[in-house]
Amino acid sequence: MTDNNKTYNSGENTPVGNDKAVNAAIENILTRTSVRRYQTDDRVSKKDLDTILHAAMAAPTGVNKRPWHFVAVTDRGLLKKLASTLPYCHMAAEAPLAIVVCGDRNRFLDGDDATLWVQDLGAASENILLAANALGLGGVWTAVYPHADRMQAVSDDLSLADNLVPFNVIPIGHPLVPPHARDKWEPDRVTYL
Repeated sequence: MTDNNKTYNSGENTPVGNDKAVNAAIENILTRTSVRRYQTDDRVSKKDLDTILHAAMAAPTGVNKRPWHFVAVTDRGLLKKLASTLPYCHMAAEAPLAIVVCGDRNRFLDGDDATLWVQDLGAASENILLAANALGLGGVWTAVYPHADRMQAVSDDLSLADNLVPFNVIPIGHPLVPPHARDKWEPDRVTYL
């Protein structure tokens, strides 16, 4: 069993090939970790924000519905409000940016596929975190959906349109200390057939 307290070190037990681009992509995935403390004086540039949002919108999506809407919050008052409203989002008070990932009900599928938007937003959220990591930033996924009280609080705090369903809040910033990702590889959780 893998020791989950072990930190990931580049090149150590990493199943990658010889291609530098592939190695960089895999390393970005393996070094991504939740970052909850930020350098409060360093803002996230508009260029980096746009890159992160482009990455979010590159996520896979059922029937190409793209049922997402992103709210980029940089207003200090709103960040503090989110931090005080949500039980696990205290770090937003110090973050220079939070991206609120929302589902757009107008773009949801029907019938058996009605809940696929959750998968789509999950993929977009992971792309946000990976893009932030690739840019030398850090972020953390704080859950909103499916908690009705949290969803209502975020909707109220940000005056969201009725068609938007808050899915999560991702505070992002320059890490206060260098992040160290844990090696989460557990071969006993894999079945090869």
